[in-house]
Parts: sequence; structure tokens; C-alpha cells
Amino acid sequence: MVMKVATPEKVASITEKVWQRIYGGSNSGRHCYHHNYHPKHRRRCSYESEDEYEDEDGTIQLMQMGAERSKNVLILMSDTGGGHRASAEAIRDAFRIEFGDEYRIYVKDVWKEYTGWPLNDMERSYKFMVKHVQLWKVAFHGTSPRWIHSSYLAAIASYYANEVERGLMEYKPDIIISVHPLMQHIPLLVLKWKGLQKKVIFVTVITDLNTCHRTWFHPRVNRCYCPSKEVAKRALYDGLQDSQVRVFGLPVRPSFARAVLSKDDLRRELELDPDLPTVLLMGGGEGMGPVRKQRWHSVNRYTIKSTETNRAIDHNMWPKQRPCFNIGIPGMDDPGEGQRAGPGTIAEALIRGLPIVLNDYIPGQEKGNVPYVVDNGAGVFTRSPKETARIVSEWFSIKTDELKRMSENALKLTQPEAVFDIVKDIHELACQRRHLANISYVSTSAITS
Repeated sequence: MVMKVATPEKVASITEKVWQRIYGGSNSGRHCYHHNYHPKHRRRCSYESEDEYEDEDGTIQLMQMGAERSKNVLILMSDTGGGHRASAEAIRDAFRIEFGDEYRIYVKDVWKEYTGWPLNDMERSYKFMVKHVQLWKVAFHGTSPRWIHSSYLAAIASYYANEVERGLMEYKPDIIISVHPLMQHIPLLVLKWKGLQKKVIFVTVITDLNTCHRTWFHPRVNRCYCPSKEVAKRALYDGLQDSQVRVFGLPVRPSFARAVLSKDDLRRELELDPDLPTVLLMGGGEGMGPVRKQRWHSVNRYTIKSTETNRAIDHNMWPKQRPCFNIGIPGMDDPGEGQRAGPGTIAEALIRGLPIVLNDYIPGQEKGNVPYVVDNGAGVFTRSPKETARIVSEWFSIKTDELKRMSENALKLTQPEAVFDIVKDIHELACQRRHLANISYVSTSAITS
């Protein structure tokens, strides 16, 4: 039994009201739900006592003696691009919707918080390399052979074993979910050294849509969730068993899978002209992609909605006769989209049935996303801003049939329930391990001197 002592409720902002409309109405006869969308922890939970802890919304929960404790789920991610955090937060939200307080979810970059160089510097290193794509291409393919990355990661694991152990054990995880290619080998080695590998469920959720680095695949994971059949084939080729591999799709925010706002409602809320077609122009997770060039060549008779991560768009760049403004995206409901070939935004666009104009990709993990979209008839690829403007103009004028056909093809590729299928499967794994739930976490050194 759980008693809640709630802190005074804050007045919801417009954004929070939109989220409440999306998350607030879910229910199920089997679970007790707790829907509060807050992207960050107010403070780190203390595990000195299992009888009291503070939830992310500031609610103090008091657990009676003898009550079954919530299972702890630690999601390992890094802000190397926007996709890993987006997938982690989608999984977190899906757990809350499906299972309420049955699980306590922590989304953490353990490398950044607990270790040293080079692990704690991955974010900055990634941003530098993707701006120099040939350097990234060499790094991606040069570390692909298993003997190279396995040796390298094993050496780092032995050097930072105690720090990684402290980072993992602080959250006393019953389940560890990795949504990053460099967060399989080292945590699994630490769990092995602590004798917890058979007690802690460890799963990988791959966030690359088609081509991906081989560090995603580790033979000792309980599950490897693949976004496509192409990735599943790579997993089996790299030594995983059929019993370990599941193909559910890419996890995206529940607001896309179970959106409750109609297109007309969104247009009214955003004060869009209902008679004008709308194009959503997007850059990558680090502000990558030729967004600024594309905007200059966009057709002036359409409303343009632009979002660009990590920096505000300079409206002085945009001619005054071309209406343009920035928005957040709780769920896309627009006729078309132009973007870099990032997997998360592609998956979100497909769910909403949006034909896509791809204009760039990162060598390595994003290269295969282009044929995935183009060969399945859900979009086109061009690097030319002028060509992009021509394609979009024709979609809204003389080639409306092509736009409709591509929208239908996009919906055929979609897997909107992927994130819910993933958390339900993880829940089944947890039920199978219930007899091992009472894990003794003793802070010991992973490697003796």
C-alpha cells in the first residue's frame, strides 16, 4: 500500500495542458496509473530507506512495511545526438502509462556523471566529429571490428570499474535498459564482476533505424529490441540468438502513438490558417543539417513551421512575406516534412503519415535510413534546397496524388505501438525473474587491488 502526501499543485502552463490532454486519460483495469509528465528529476532518490522516497513530481510516497517495493529501472543514455534521450524518455513515459507506480524509472548518463575521460566527454567529442563527417566516418568504420571495440571497451571497463559500479548501484536497478551503443559492454562486465548478471535484467533498445554500429550487439543481453528486420538480421549475424531478438520498431513518444489532438484542433491552437498547407522544416539533434539554406528556398505561399534544436532561428533571415514561426512538437499533424535522415524524426513522421524530403545524413548509422524511406515510397532524397522547394511545390499543386500515395506508404511502415510493446515485454521478463527480486546490493569493489 502506498500513501501519497502531495505538494501544492502548480498552475499548468499551456504546454503542460497539452501534455495532460495526451497522457491524462489513459486507464486500464489491471494497473493503477500515475500520470505526471516531468522531464527531469527534482532530486536524486535516496535509498537509505525503502519506506520513503520522493517522486519526480515532488510527491512523497510512504510505503508500508511488508508492501512489495517498486522495481527500479535504470535507462542508460548519452546526449550524443537527440535520439538516445528521446527514446529513453519515450520508454520512461510508456512505463508510467502502462504500469504506473509499479516501476521507478531513472534516465541517466552514468558515464558523464561518474567516470572520467574519454567516457565523460562523449557528448562534446560527438558534436565535434559529426561536424567533420569524414573524421566520424573513419571512427565509425574503424571501430566496427569486434576485436577492436571489445578490447578497447574492456580496457576502459577495468580502469573505471569502481566508478561505473557506484553509478549503477546507486539506483539499485532490477532492470537496466541501454539506448546507446557504448553502454552494453562496460555495464555487463561490471555486473559480471559483481555476480549480478543473472539477477539484473539487461536489455538493449537499438535507436538506429537501419545501419548501425556493431557495439549495439552483445551476446549476454536478455533482450535486444530492434527497430527493423534489417537490424535484426545484423544482430543474428553478430551472434545473438533468436530468443534474444525482438522486432517491435523504434520507440517514439507516446504522444505520437496515441495522440488525442485532431489536426483541426492543432491548427486552431497554433493559430494556423486552415486553408494553407503546412511544411515542417527540421534540423538534427545537434542543430545539424542545411536548415538555414532550405528556408531561403522554401515556397513563399505556404506557412512554414520550423524547429531547430539547440538554437533559436533568426527570424531576420526569413523574408517577411514568408510566414514562419517556431513551435514545440507534441505530435506532428502536418502535410509534409523536410529534414536530416535521423531515425527518431523519420519514425515520428511515418506514424503521422507524412511524406519526407530528406536532405542529409551522417555517414555510418544514418546512411541506411535514406533507402529505407525512399525505396519504400515514403519520401525522397535531395541535397539541393531548390530541388526541395520544387518537390514540395509540386506535391501541393500538380502532384497531389503522389503526396497521397507517399502518405499511404508512410503509414504502412509505421509501428506506433513499438514503445508499448517494448515495455510490456520487459515487464514479462521482470515477472519471470520475480523470485530473484530481492537482490542484495553491497557496495564492494569490482576489482581488488
